[in-house]
Amino acid sequence: MTEYPFLPLPYTYNALEPILDAKTVEIHYTKHHKAYLDKLNALVKRYPSFFEGKTIEDVLSHPDEIPADIRQEVINQGGGYANHNLYFYSLSPNGGGEPFGKLAKEIKLAFGSFDQLKRLLAQAATSQFGSGYGWLVLDQNKKLRVVKTLNQNSPLSAGFTPLLNLDVWEHAYYLKYQNRRADYTEAIFEIINWDEVERRFEEGLRK
Repeated sequence: MTEYPFLPLPYTYNALEPILDAKTVEIHYTKHHKAYLDKLNALVKRYPSFFEGKTIEDVLSHPDEIPADIRQEVINQGGGYANHNLYFYSLSPNGGGEPFGKLAKEIKLAFGSFDQLKRLLAQAATSQFGSGYGWLVLDQNKKLRVVKTLNQNSPLSAGFTPLLNLDVWEHAYYLKYQNRRADYTEAIFEIINWDEVERRFEEGLRK
């Protein structure tokens, strides 16, 4: 492996308006996300044999195997890369509505209702002290759970399969929402790409 790729944004910068403004999406993607990727690829160049043949998800799923002198940097930069990839692909100008199929049934079993899942996920995101994420994940028993992580830590490192995240680093929302994190976490459900979340769910069940 020479480097991890900069995945294309699956929509234009202004496609998520009015929920997310074009400038926020552009800066988030081309500056913050790209910076994590560039720093990760610099680490890859230092340890090419370790990264050879491994997806970033493979790496983050086994943090104890990462060379000790770069472990925290890989968790930070690799987590930033993986978490942003999942975040950007979790959004769509044609998103919103409710989940469907088997995922919808599992949400009802796990949380009682979709509205309750939204409340729990938004609560996890808004209550995260400082920067981080609220997540919908599959646990080791293939059950749905809501968790939160600090900074760019990945649920993969705790043995979870990430399905959806709400990014509450300030750069994800501050230009439009300022300090109103709760308004952002409520509004973003209008652009969630449930087709993609359903795909991840089905894939996670097969692992």
